[in-house]
Amino acid sequence: MTIPVRPEGSTMSDSGNSLFATALDQFNRGADLIDLSDDLRSILSQPKNEIIVNFPVRLNNGSYRVFRGYRIQHSNLLGPYKGGVRFHPMVDLDEVKALASWMTWKSALCDIPFGGAKGGISFDPNGLEPDELERVVRRFTHALGSNIGPDHDIPAPDLGSNSQSMVWMMDTYSNSMGATERQNVKRIVTGKTLETGGSPGREKATGQGVVFCLQHWADEVDFDLAGATVSIQGFGNVGSATARIMQVHGARVVAVSDHAGAVADEDGIDAFELTDWVRERGTVAGFPGGMWIEPDDFWAVPADIVIPAALENQITAGNAGQIQAKVIVEAANGPTTLQAEKILAQREIDVLPDILVNAGGVVVSYFEWLQNRSAQRWNLDDVDFKLRETLWKACDAVVDLRDELDVTSRRDAAYAVALRRLQVVYGQRGIFP
Repeated sequence: MTIPVRPEGSTMSDSGNSLFATALDQFNRGADLIDLSDDLRSILSQPKNEIIVNFPVRLNNGSYRVFRGYRIQHSNLLGPYKGGVRFHPMVDLDEVKALASWMTWKSALCDIPFGGAKGGISFDPNGLEPDELERVVRRFTHALGSNIGPDHDIPAPDLGSNSQSMVWMMDTYSNSMGATERQNVKRIVTGKTLETGGSPGREKATGQGVVFCLQHWADEVDFDLAGATVSIQGFGNVGSATARIMQVHGARVVAVSDHAGAVADEDGIDAFELTDWVRERGTVAGFPGGMWIEPDDFWAVPADIVIPAALENQITAGNAGQIQAKVIVEAANGPTTLQAEKILAQREIDVLPDILVNAGGVVVSYFEWLQNRSAQRWNLDDVDFKLRETLWKACDAVVDLRDELDVTSRRDAAYAVALRRLQVVYGQRGIFP
C-alpha cells in the first residue's frame, strides 16, 4: 500500500504549534482538572529518553544510504515502554515525542501495565525493494541494541510497518541473545504474524476498539448504530477494519478518502470490496463502487459519524465548520487541531478522543505479550471479549470522571483518568533517590 505523504508543514497545528506542543496542551488541560503538582507536570511533560540512531544500509545498486531512526521512551512508571515503529518520510523528533506521550496516556487510561514509547525511521518503505527494506529494519533493530527489550521497551507496527517488519525485528533481536534465551524473547515485539507468536485479533485490534468505544457512546446517548451513516478518512489497516466492522453492525459507509482521492455514495460503499480494491491498488482512487468527489469535499459529506483514521492534524479550523456529524471518532493519533476542537465544541459535535478510541492496538499488544510470556495461544473470541471489557471499563471511567468534574470535554476527562492513575503510583513509589 502506498504510504500517504503528509503535506509539508502539516505537522504544525492551525496556530503554528508543533504536534508535541499540541500534546502538551492536552496534557496540561487534564492536569489542571486533577490539580497535578508542578513536580509531576515537569516530569511527565518530557520523555525520559530520546534515542536517535544513524545507520548505513547497503542498497541493491551497491551504494550505501544512511537512515535516521528514533526511539522515544516517554514513561515506564507503570511498566515497560510500549509503542509502535513508524516508517514515513516525514517522521521527525517532534512527531515521535508526541506519539510516545500519547502511548503513556493510553496505557494508563486502559489500566494496563505498560508505559509509553514510539519509534520511527525517516524514509518511504515503498521506495525500497523487499530485501532492502528487510536490511533497514534489521539494521535499525541492531542499532537500537539494548535500548529495547522484552521487559524494557516493546515495539509494535505503526504507519508504514507491518507484521513482517515485527518478525524481522524479533529475529534480529533474538539472534543477539544466547542460544538458551532465543525462545524467551518473542515478546520483544508485538504485532507479529500468528505463525511467529502473534495474537489472534491483533491486525484488526485498533479498528475493533474504535467500534467498541463507539458502541459505548451510542448506548450512552441512545443512538442506534444500525442504519447510521459513516465517513472514514484514511483507509489503511485501521480505517478499513473499522469500516468492515461497522458495516457488519448495519452502518452505511457513505464516504471514504485517502491520500490520493475520495469516493462517496449515500446508499453505502461496500467496505469489503473497497478493502480488496485498496489492497491491490494502494488507494481508494478509481473505485467503481462509489462516486468520485474532490478530497476537499469529503468533510462536507453528511454523515452521522466521522472517523479520521489517517495522519495527525487533519481536522482543522478550515474544515471543522463543514462537518455535519453527531460525533467525531478519533481513530488516528492527534487528528484534530486545537482550534478545530474548539469549533466542534461550539457546534456541539461530540469528540471521542484518540487516547481512548484507538487504544485497542496497545491493549491487544498487551494480550500478545502475555501470551508469549506464558507460552499460550488465546482464541479470537477470548481476545475480543477481553478487549471489549478493557475498553468498556476505560469508557466508563471517562464518563464517570467527566460527570464528577462537571466538564464537557471527553478528551480532558480521559487525560484526567490517566493522569490520576499515574499520580497515585508516583505518590506510592516516590521519586528516586
